[in-house]
Amino acid sequence: MANSKRELFLKRRMRVRNKLRAVNAGRLRLSVHRSLKNISVQLIDDVAGVTIASASTLEKDLGYVGKNNIEAASKIGATIAERAKAAGVTEAYFDRGGFVYHGKIKALADAAREAGLKI
Repeated sequence: MANSKRELFLKRRMRVRNKLRAVNAGRLRLSVHRSLKNISVQLIDDVAGVTIASASTLEKDLGYVGKNNIEAASKIGATIAERAKAAGVTEAYFDRGGFVYHGKIKALADAAREAGLKI
């Protein structure tokens, strides 16, 4: 096989990100990263190049260190929505990266929507 899994993932991530940038110019980006042991999310202002808010299972006060399951993803989604509200952000576009939109990624997005963040 000519392409490795990593190369295919990177191509998929750039395809998703480029499509979203074309449609959602000027809005903040809610970027998700999922590893084998943790899940993290950032609210990024691409125009200024700064991170507005972030949440991760690596934060000890959330109580999900080293867990990457649907329950942890839901908690992270609700946390990022609360932190976005505190920063004065009400809407963003969801950048799933190269990850498929189901399971943990979907749970995170749904929890953020339920907590009041418009995605």
